[in-house]
Amino acid sequence: MARCHLHKFGGSSLADADCYRRVAHILLTHGHSDDLVVVSAAGKSTNFLYKLLELSTTKQLWQEELQTLISFQQNLIEQLLSNEQARSLRERLSNDKAQLISLLSLESINDYQSNQVVSFGERWSARLLAALLRESGVAASDVDARTLLIADEAAVPQIRLQESRQRVHTMTETHPNERLIITGFICANERGDTLLLGRNGSDFSATLIASLADIERVTIWTDVEGVFNADPNKINDAKLLSSLSLAEANRLAHLGSPVLHNRTLQPLFDTQVSLAVRSSYASHTDFTLIAPKSSSASAPVVTNLSSVALFNFELKTDFGQLIELLEETGLNPLAHWELAQGRVELTVTLENQKQVLALLDVNRDALGVSNIKITEDLGLVALVSADANLYRRGFARLLSRNARPLFNDGMSLVTLVPQGQVNLLTQKVHRRCAGPRKRIGVLLLGVGNIGEAWVELFSNAKAALNKELEASVELVGLVSSRKALISDEGIELDSWKQAFEQHATPWQYSHLFEELHDLECDEVIALDISASADLTLQYPEFFARGIHVVSANKLAGSGPLTFYRELKQQLDNRRLFWRYNASCGAGLPVQHALNDLHNSGDSIEAVGGIFSGTLCWLFENFDGKKPFSELVIEARGLGITEPDPRDDLSGRDMQRKLLILAREIGFEIELEDIELKSLVPAHLAELSLEQFLARIGDLDADMQQQFVAAAEQDKVLRYVASLDKVDGKLKAEVGIQWVDISHPYANLTPGDNVFVIRSEFYQNNPLIIRGPGAGRLVTAAAVQSDLAHICRDLLQE
Repeated sequence: MARCHLHKFGGSSLADADCYRRVAHILLTHGHSDDLVVVSAAGKSTNFLYKLLELSTTKQLWQEELQTLISFQQNLIEQLLSNEQARSLRERLSNDKAQLISLLSLESINDYQSNQVVSFGERWSARLLAALLRESGVAASDVDARTLLIADEAAVPQIRLQESRQRVHTMTETHPNERLIITGFICANERGDTLLLGRNGSDFSATLIASLADIERVTIWTDVEGVFNADPNKINDAKLLSSLSLAEANRLAHLGSPVLHNRTLQPLFDTQVSLAVRSSYASHTDFTLIAPKSSSASAPVVTNLSSVALFNFELKTDFGQLIELLEETGLNPLAHWELAQGRVELTVTLENQKQVLALLDVNRDALGVSNIKITEDLGLVALVSADANLYRRGFARLLSRNARPLFNDGMSLVTLVPQGQVNLLTQKVHRRCAGPRKRIGVLLLGVGNIGEAWVELFSNAKAALNKELEASVELVGLVSSRKALISDEGIELDSWKQAFEQHATPWQYSHLFEELHDLECDEVIALDISASADLTLQYPEFFARGIHVVSANKLAGSGPLTFYRELKQQLDNRRLFWRYNASCGAGLPVQHALNDLHNSGDSIEAVGGIFSGTLCWLFENFDGKKPFSELVIEARGLGITEPDPRDDLSGRDMQRKLLILAREIGFEIELEDIELKSLVPAHLAELSLEQFLARIGDLDADMQQQFVAAAEQDKVLRYVASLDKVDGKLKAEVGIQWVDISHPYANLTPGDNVFVIRSEFYQNNPLIIRGPGAGRLVTAAAVQSDLAHICRDLLQE
C-alpha cells in the first residue's frame, strides 16, 4: 500500500531543541507510522557551512567557526537524547568533524567537495530527528537522499526520474511501518558525487520525493500559517487562504511570493498530490491547501516585488518565440508588453536580469534584438486569481499615469510603478480587489410613499451596483416614526413590508444606535426620507458613530447656521459623507451642476428659480378666468398640495431650498436672511385648517389685481426664489415676481421645477435646469443616486 503523507520541516522549524521536540510532537499527533519526512539543516547551519568554505584559506578562522557549529550540534544532542542515543550520535558527529577538517584543509576544494561540506547540515538534522523519534518509542531511520535522487549535472541538477522513482519505491518497500527521515537539498550524480538542488532545494526535494513515491499529500511545515491574500507583515487585514489551485500557486510563486518557490511546485503537476502549508509553531491553526486540480478560483491574492528589471528593446521576430525561449531556459518573464513600432518590454526579477541579458545577446541576430534599454527603478504589483478578469477594471482604476498598463495572462494582473509607489498601490489593490468584500448596510428612515418607491428602485439596481462596486450593499434597517426593524442578516427586498409589519418594534434613539453599532457592516448609510425635525437633530450622533447620511429631508441643510457648521466640521474631521441632492430639486442634478461649476474654476454669481412643483402648477394654470382659491382647492383634491395648502403657499419650502443652494455655493447665511413674501395673508396664517379653507377666497382679490396689472405689461405671475449679488451685497428673496412671457419661468409644464444659474462662464446665456422637482419616483431616484455616489466614494481607493 502506498504511503499517504510526507512532511517537510524547514530550518526555522528545527532552530533549537524546543523546535525539535515540537516537530516530534507534530509527527506523533498529525502523522502515521509510515510517513516520509524531509528535513532542512537546523537553524542557520547551512550559512555556517558556506562561511567555512569562504574562510577555508584562513585556518585559524575556519577552525573557530567549525567549533561553534559542532558545539551547536553537540548541545542539541545533549538536550534531546538519553545517554545511549546521545553516545551514538556524538561518535558520528566526531567522525563528521574529522571529515570536515580534512576537506577544509585541502589546498584546493572542488565543487563536489564544497557540496559535500554543505550537505552536513541536512544529514545532521535527519540523523537527530530520527534518533529523537526512536527515543519516543517510534520506529524511525534517517535516509541520505544521495542514495535516492540521481541527477545529471547542469546549472541546476536534472533528476533522472525513472531511476530515482525505482530507488524511492525500493526504500519504502524495505522499510514498512517506519518513519523515514530524508535529507533535503542534496542529491548525487551517477558516480555518487554530492550535488546541491539550489535555492529552496529542500522544499523541492519534498515535492519531488512525494511525486516519485505516489504520496497523496505533502505538508510543508514552516514558520507561517500558510499563504495569505497579501503580505501580513504589511497589510493588517490580510487573510489566510484555506485553499489555492496549483496553477494559482505557481503563478504566485513566479511573481515572488516568499512562501513558495515555483520550482517546489513543478513536481506536483500532472499528479494527484496535494500540498499543505502549515505552521510548525501553531499546528492547531488553519492552513492553506493547494489542490492539484480545482474547478473554482480561490480568493484573489495581492503580491509585490520592491525592485524588478524592465527590458525595452526592438524585436524583429515573433514576440511569442522569445517568450518560449525564455521559459525553456527557466527565465520566465514576470510580465511583457508589445509596444508600437516593433518595440517590446518584458520584466524579470533582479536575480534573472544578467541571464536574460546574456540570452538576448547570444540570440541577438537570430531574434533581431537591438537597442536594449534596462530600467531598474521600478517595482511590481500583481493580483493573482484564476478569475483575474473579474478584477481588471477595479485594478485599472487605481493606476496612476506613470504605471505600466496591466499585463493580463488570465491568471494574473501585473503592473510596474516607481519603487516608492509599490507599497501604497499594493494596499489600494488589496482593499479594492483582494481584501474582505466590503459590506455596506443601508438604513431607511421613512417607509412611506417615497420610501416604498426607493425600495423598488434599490431592488432593481442592487445587483448591478454590487457588481460594479465589488461589494455588498444591503438593506439592514427600516424605521418609521413609531417602529423599527434592524436585521444584521439583511432584509429581503421582495417581502420587506411583511417583515416590517411582523417584526418591527417600538424604538428610541439610544436603542436604535446600539443596534446599528452591533451590525456586522464595514459602513452604514442612513437614508432620511422624512420631514422630521427631531431626526435632523440626531445627525451629529449619526456622524459621531461613523454613519453616513443621505437626506431628502431639507431641515438639516436649512437649519441654524451653527448647526450646519457643526455637521460640516464633523464631516471634515472624519472620512464621512453627507449628500442631500434630493432635498432640493428631487432628481434634478442641481447640486451636481453647482459643484461641477465650482470645480471647473467658475464663479457662481446668481441662482434663482421656481423650486415648488405645487406653486408652478398653480401659476401655470392661473389665467384670471378662475379664482386663484378655486385652483388651490382643485390642486388639493388632486393631491398636488400638502394637506394644509398653506405649507405650500407660505413659500417656506422654497425659502429652505434656496438656503440649501446658497450654502452649497459658499454663502454662510441664515434662513432669516432670505426675505420671504408669503401668499398667505397674516390674518389667515394662524387659523385652523377648516377655518382657513372656509375663508380661502380672501386670496383672490390681490391675486386677480396682480394678474391684470402684469398682463397689461405682457408679463405673467410666478412665485420665484432668487439669490444675487447687488452692488457687492447679497440679496435673497422668495415671492411673486412679474416676468416676461419669454422668460424661462413663464412657460413650464405645470408641476415642473426650474433652476437658473448665472456664473462667470454663464453670463448672458445662463445655465437652466428644468424638470420634475417633486414626486415619489424622482425623489427616490435622487436618493438612490446619492447612495450610489457615497458607495463609490467609500470604495474608490
